[in-house]
Amino acid sequence: MPQTRYTHIVAGAGAAGCAVANRLSADPSNRVLLLEAGGPDRNPLIHMPAGFTKLTSPGVNWGFSTVPQKQLNDREMHYPQGRTLGGSTSINAMIYIRGNRLDYDEWASLGNDGWGYDGVLPYFKKLENHERLVDEYHATGGPMNVADQTQHNPLSKAFVRAGQEVGLPYSSDFNGASQDGIGFYDVTQRNVRRESAATGYLKPARKRPNLKVITHATATRVLLSNGRATGIAYVDKDKREHKVYADGEVVLSGGAVNSPKLLLLSGIGPADELRALGVTVAHDLPGVGKNFQDHMDVYLTAETAPVSYNGEDRWDRAARHGLQYLLFKSGPVTACVAEAGAFLRSSDDVRSPDIQIHCLPAYVVDHGRQRFPGHGITINTCNLRPKSIGSVTLRSSNPHDAPAIDPNFLGEDYDWDLSIEGFKRGREILNAPSFRPLIKREHMPGADVTSDAGIRDYIRKWAKTDYHPVGSCKMGDDEMAVVDTQLRVRGVEGLRVIDASIMPTLISGNTQAPSIMIGEKGAAIMLAGKLV
Repeated sequence: MPQTRYTHIVAGAGAAGCAVANRLSADPSNRVLLLEAGGPDRNPLIHMPAGFTKLTSPGVNWGFSTVPQKQLNDREMHYPQGRTLGGSTSINAMIYIRGNRLDYDEWASLGNDGWGYDGVLPYFKKLENHERLVDEYHATGGPMNVADQTQHNPLSKAFVRAGQEVGLPYSSDFNGASQDGIGFYDVTQRNVRRESAATGYLKPARKRPNLKVITHATATRVLLSNGRATGIAYVDKDKREHKVYADGEVVLSGGAVNSPKLLLLSGIGPADELRALGVTVAHDLPGVGKNFQDHMDVYLTAETAPVSYNGEDRWDRAARHGLQYLLFKSGPVTACVAEAGAFLRSSDDVRSPDIQIHCLPAYVVDHGRQRFPGHGITINTCNLRPKSIGSVTLRSSNPHDAPAIDPNFLGEDYDWDLSIEGFKRGREILNAPSFRPLIKREHMPGADVTSDAGIRDYIRKWAKTDYHPVGSCKMGDDEMAVVDTQLRVRGVEGLRVIDASIMPTLISGNTQAPSIMIGEKGAAIMLAGKLV
């Protein structure tokens, strides 16, 4: 008979789930099952750095959409999330950013002892194999390789110079003593190949006889008995249902969209909302799916000299670049596209950088789904600490229906102000002297759009997600908290959530590294039986 009993079951093989499965299975007394709704990470585009720009198919991407966003012309916005081993770490831009130390100190101030910066830094260092830095902030020997990029496009180099021309300091390490400044991103790559949570954590652990990985396994509910999680029900790619059981604990690592969805399908969540959908209430937990937060991008584009990456995917050029990559590990295929960035403050009185800017040396409009002739650059600007709070809720009791995702973008006036200010700062850099030999004209929205009202109209039409959803299973000790500081679901025994959904507030930057850190710290807590 197929094995159905394990010590621990982990649902979701993304940034945190792969880390948890690796660390738990390092103890040979644990029998660990890892379930992933997507398939194996065999698509070669996953492993070639620039290949992520083509990873849009349902084979690797959930392809979610939001509910209509009231402040953005009621658009139902494209909302991609990874659906393969490695999760979104297998389809993202590989940028390695931790956020600001004050983000984590804020977590601690909200009642989450042990999750301040000093409490999480050891786990950031534990996950790293940093090729360039070994100091009080960085380490070697961890599962995730962190590297410098192999090359930088001339537009990315001009961006870094231009930022200094408008007064930003140069930064050689956004994850060190200070986040402020402009520079080139570190990336999660190894030997000029993508380093995902699957390649870093899962691949070396697959040889362990006590770890089983099942792909094409979509979790549909947590199995409960007398107030305790006892297992997971899932369906395979042929829609057959299976049940697996945990003698120890069940861990949900589906991310900020799928973890609350699974809790709600299991009857764990706001009782009135569940009853309205015909879901039997197992445990009234009002915070499930609430506190949802995400970064929103406002971008501007410009026509450039013929140095961008536009057109390099034409079949003949792509073939040449592919050969160059295979033979020499160089050329455009090595690019993460978002090669350079900046962290800056909207005013002198903010606690830390509250605006992030990405430089993409290509036209990247509407998630890259709209094409334009010629060469261009895209400057993405982002309000790092939005005050707008959204939700993830069920549309129905059918586990195969996508959830209702509502980031509530720009629901607060503060977010409008910061988004407009970030746009203006991005335009200031684009107009700096270093760009003048390379920029022909502003393309979107166009240099004639200068008023706040005009910028608002442009934002309503073109803003998009920055792919950083968090917070929907908040950690804390208040009535809306879903998990405690040990990531145990409040009021349900034997059940934890370990992923980005536990963040009480959105961190100031990209969320890949913090999500893996949460997996590391969560697994350490489970193994120690206490907060560490």
